[in-house]
Amino acid sequence: MADTMNNQTAAKGAGEQAAKRGARKVRTGLVVSDKMQKTVVVQIDRRVPHPVYGKMVTRSTRLKAHDEENSAKQGDTVRIMETRPLSKDKRWRVVEILERAR
Repeated sequence: MADTMNNQTAAKGAGEQAAKRGARKVRTGLVVSDKMQKTVVVQIDRRVPHPVYGKMVTRSTRLKAHDEENSAKQGDTVRIMETRPLSKDKRWRVVEILERAR
């Protein structure tokens, strides 16, 4: 009985801790390079209006993401999630591969 109470309070504490930390950012992008070991470069495109003319312009960001199994290849569409710093420029990790390149 006491063990179940401790497990419930521990689970509740973990939930509160995650809420304090905040939600992690999740992005979807295209793998543009897989030449490094356990690392892929993911390009994320977003469409924003031009500040003066209002025409929609595509802005792109290239992020390095950790790929533990080296499973993502160039041309794949992947979902990445923010994580702790893993190296000088790696702060994201590959969560799943949404679509394989043809």
